[in-house]
Amino acid sequence: MSDAKMSQNKYTVIPFGPQHPVLPEPVHLRFVVDEDRIVDVVPNLGYVHRGIERACELNDYKRNIYLCERVCGICNYIHGMTYSEAIEKMTDTEVPVRAKYLRVIWSELQRLQSHLLWLGLFADAVGFESLFMQVWRDREVILTLNEKTNGHRIHLETNLIGGCRKDIDESLAKAYVEDLAVVREKMENLRPVFYKDSALRAKCEGKGILPKGNASFLGAVGPTIRGSGIKQDMRMTGYEAYGALDFEPIVHEGEDAYSRMRVRYDEVFQSFDLINKALKEMPEGPVLNKNTKFPEGVAIVRSEQPRGELFYYVEGNGTNKLSRCKIRTPTAANIPPLVSMLIGNDVPDIPTIVHSIDPCISCTERLVQVKKEEN
Repeated sequence: MSDAKMSQNKYTVIPFGPQHPVLPEPVHLRFVVDEDRIVDVVPNLGYVHRGIERACELNDYKRNIYLCERVCGICNYIHGMTYSEAIEKMTDTEVPVRAKYLRVIWSELQRLQSHLLWLGLFADAVGFESLFMQVWRDREVILTLNEKTNGHRIHLETNLIGGCRKDIDESLAKAYVEDLAVVREKMENLRPVFYKDSALRAKCEGKGILPKGNASFLGAVGPTIRGSGIKQDMRMTGYEAYGALDFEPIVHEGEDAYSRMRVRYDEVFQSFDLINKALKEMPEGPVLNKNTKFPEGVAIVRSEQPRGELFYYVEGNGTNKLSRCKIRTPTAANIPPLVSMLIGNDVPDIPTIVHSIDPCISCTERLVQVKKEEN
């Protein structure tokens, strides 16, 4: 909408972010409002810039695992796994079956701590501070499991090209089963609040409507599209060991912020089931098949982050440096749907709707340094 038209219709322009008390991420949005009603939204990306894609071309390709795991701290494991899968494709490196199960277990552990973090932030955004504290208290159990696995509360760093650098022994597997059962019981006790509390539902139901057609047309991914009734999840492709675990995505038909919240809440319990099943069915054997080739050619890998589809395009030239590494994160795909679902709502609904896509701006903005052509 042009400035002249805004002036003529006496609209108000409200800059929102990148720093704001209700924002978990430095997203910058420019709202055009008619009184309290949002009539237009302009996202402004670029506040956070780290040049990670360019850095992937400067590092040894093996060291890029640790770089890619820092694209997003909360989703770090799946970034490293997806990058490793791309190199494994280009070098024809076979991953041991046990390592594939381990990757599923740690991916779902990452999904658990990400969803619990989001559920707490979402509760706080709609005014349920006590619920926020309870969910984050339960999330501490998951972070302790991370620490038992590799000594880190957030970054697992168990990925290697060709498999995993760590294994899960009998005592650690027992800790997984027991600790996850504790978190499951605590989250089950909170179900009445998430599913039946009238105050919470009043702040979420009917807010940020994303019709099924718009969700598909605008390219929504993850819980955002599954909350609009579309059965789309990269785990359905059966990568790693998902094909052996009878995976079915969680879908809700509400098309609003409440429906997207329910998808994430139910996926917490699905992750419990997937981890327990993978621990039970995981075969004995090695966890690493060392790579002996330099990557050459092109590989595209898609995986499912807690926020949605993660896309890696990697181009190798037969040396220890890559020609290109292009990363598209879920939030980048969910920005256009977010703009669509904000228009027509009221200003007080902004925190609920923005939180409902679980935005991660630091992983969305990885500005690439353009290489100058040599004369």
